[in-house]
Amino acid sequence: MNHKGYWCLQLHAHLPFVRHPDYPDFLEEDWLYEAITETYIPLLNIFENFVKDNIDFALTMTITPSLANMLADSLLQSRYYAKLNKLIELSEKEVVRTKNLPEFHPAALMYEQKLKTCKHIWEKYHGNILTGFKNLQDLGKIEIITCCATHGFLPLLNDETAMRAQIRIACQDYKRHFGREPRGIWLAECAYAYGVDKILKEEGIRFFFLEAHGILYGTPRPKYGVFAPVYCPSGVAAFSRDMETAHQVWSAESGYPGDPDYREFYRDLAYDLDYDYIKPYLHSDGIRRNIGIKYHRITGKVGLNEKQPYNPQWAANKAKMHAENFVFNRCNQINHLSGILGKEPIVVSMYDAELFGHWWFEGPDFINYLFRHIHSGQDVFKPITPIQYLEKFPTNQVLTPSPSSWGDKGYYEVWLNPKNDWIYKHLHTAANRMSEVATENKNASGLTLRALKQATRELLLAQSSDWAFIMTTGTMVEYAEKRTKEHIYNFTTLYEQIKNNNINESFLANLEYVNNIFPDVDYTVFIR
Repeated sequence: MNHKGYWCLQLHAHLPFVRHPDYPDFLEEDWLYEAITETYIPLLNIFENFVKDNIDFALTMTITPSLANMLADSLLQSRYYAKLNKLIELSEKEVVRTKNLPEFHPAALMYEQKLKTCKHIWEKYHGNILTGFKNLQDLGKIEIITCCATHGFLPLLNDETAMRAQIRIACQDYKRHFGREPRGIWLAECAYAYGVDKILKEEGIRFFFLEAHGILYGTPRPKYGVFAPVYCPSGVAAFSRDMETAHQVWSAESGYPGDPDYREFYRDLAYDLDYDYIKPYLHSDGIRRNIGIKYHRITGKVGLNEKQPYNPQWAANKAKMHAENFVFNRCNQINHLSGILGKEPIVVSMYDAELFGHWWFEGPDFINYLFRHIHSGQDVFKPITPIQYLEKFPTNQVLTPSPSSWGDKGYYEVWLNPKNDWIYKHLHTAANRMSEVATENKNASGLTLRALKQATRELLLAQSSDWAFIMTTGTMVEYAEKRTKEHIYNFTTLYEQIKNNNINESFLANLEYVNNIFPDVDYTVFIR
């Protein structure tokens, strides 16, 4: 069948590395547990059902190295399983409690069913859902791409060795989880600077994604705008975001997620029910916090106390309607573009994966209906991955992209401003020191080798762009600052101990236990 164009869905699944074995429960660890229940398992389930039902689908998905390491961690796996079982227990109690409350009972039944499906899939993969995503990649249905090792914001690392380390360690870790080299990468925050693509080329990466103006302001001007990839001078391909599809899905004001029939994120059962009833499902400190069961819909611009009961069937109907509308709009867009471009365009839709399920509860249903409708309801365009597109259309324009990011205002301001600029002198000093001790100890062994590896982990964790982002947005600032300072302190202490040949093994062993990301990390990537 001859299609007039192609559509590429890119889901960026990322969370910062948060693991606190020294506490029985930890607020920021909930980021992972919520995302597993609401986003990662629902998406995996939908993709597996596509395979079962012979639905033609293709998409690209980042699983960042920090997220992959958390999903593969036995401590976090066991903690998640315990939390999931507690939520199932609560959902069963809720089904009984709401039996004579017809406005809430359907939602209670829905939560029980969804949570038990999560448990079934979790147990099927023995707690490591990465296996499920790997299986889908091995079938050729999804393309899993990597990201900078700890989501480091490359343009602000200010050092080619540090940039290369973020990418090389990511590629090495990807192979450990997925059994082959990555073919594509999501640059953290879509942040591009001149020369980054040269490093990607050296590490075997074939394509990456850019914000729209990264291509539109490139040199020379792009012949096909954002509707065809370009090759950087290095030969690495860059695909850029279509803003029309971005607004249709992202925007809470004009996009689908703001529909009044969808679930309200901010009203949670933990605040609605009697404290003694809800207390067994809270953290050990007993403070009321969101637990993820919510019985109200968006309703409109009214106070939380005025939100109307959530109707799962209404929400499912809206998700189907919105999926059909999205396909209708893509058909019109691609028909129009193919006419004026004189070639088959590619429309690239880039989203945080966590939008689907966590922030927009019905997002996974939307994706389910979307691919099923694409499969059976139209013949204008076909879903495709970047690799598939490049194999089909190997000749593309050569262009030098513009420095850019997908943050507010499009450049680097979110990650470099008066709220967070203090971190960079420490990150730059630490990177230089890491290169210094790595170069001085090229063939390290024993305790020195362990210290060099842990120093590498501490530096990488300090470089995570998430901390600077949180400082800017003003949420959990204390935690972000604490993490930055702790990792810099840990690194500096190890650096001094290595330099003085006086390594404190108990200090080192504790760090190895707590900050255990990248078990086989290669410190020699910092050798200059």
